[in-house]
Amino acid sequence: MAPSVIHQFLKHFLWLLLPVLAASGSADEVVEKIIFLVNEKDRVVAANTQTGQFFDYVLSAKERIRERHVANGVAILVTNQNFAGIGPFPSGWGTLRRKAGEKIVSVEVAGHSALVVTSDRILAFNGRAGDWSEKRR
Repeated sequence: MAPSVIHQFLKHFLWLLLPVLAASGSADEVVEKIIFLVNEKDRVVAANTQTGQFFDYVLSAKERIRERHVANGVAILVTNQNFAGIGPFPSGWGTLRRKAGEKIVSVEVAGHSALVVTSDRILAFNGRAGDWSEKRR
């Protein structure tokens, strides 16, 4: 092949390949299912299949689970006293205390992340780091 033919071929090939590369970079990351929850009488057991570890969230005497949300790489418990999150980070449950009178507006979990919107705060849980962050509304 002559250099100009090769050049033309590569030019057209790259133009055809560019949309595929751009789409793969912007697509949501596929997260395998690694977090599972098992409800027990006085606790919730989180199983991390990636590390082979189990973590107990023990409910206090008057604590009750209000909501439970599980994605592939993160899980969130909303109780009448706390927000608890767990992800693939091997340190166990990360908790954040609920405020008196705080109402849940929405909860969303996806991949390794969770977002909890309350009447007072916006809360984000990073499952990879095992940390909560918050912003007052």
